[in-house]
Amino acid sequence: MRLYHDQALHKEPGGGITPWHADQYYWPLASDRTVTLWLPLQDIPAEMGPLAFAAGSHRFAYGRDLPISDNSERALQQALAERDVPLSEAPYRLGEASFHGGWTFHRASPNRSGTARRVMAVIYMAADITVSEPVNDSQRKDLARWMPGTESGAVPSSPLNPVLFPVAG
Repeated sequence: MRLYHDQALHKEPGGGITPWHADQYYWPLASDRTVTLWLPLQDIPAEMGPLAFAAGSHRFAYGRDLPISDNSERALQQALAERDVPLSEAPYRLGEASFHGGWTFHRASPNRSGTARRVMAVIYMAADITVSEPVNDSQRKDLARWMPGTESGAVPSSPLNPVLFPVAG
């Protein structure tokens, strides 16, 4: 397992929705052997807008070309409802975490509380994954920022992408 990157995600009080999207859209990777850890740094009750998933949506091909936007929210909300894809949305207690694959569609409701919602997201990828030719500006930016100096076809082995768990020999 190799680190792609991590980031702190804070949604301020009154912060709006995080629209439906799939993270893999942003990653110039030749495989979807990725997983994101969503780790709340506090209790996340319903009014703070916990992460919500469309159960089984990693097998759903529609919308994989949509960047996160009001348009992705509308289009994916409709497509998921038409296919009766179940929604998984529940509060999180401190110490709980979730994991989702790169093509899993997810969103979050607005933060209606008076407290910032604080979360860490850590993205992991297979240790032998290779970089693909970026197909959109977001992928070009991600490649430059998170895998500096890595060319298409190469394994991202920059100092930002260490192997965390080597393959057992």
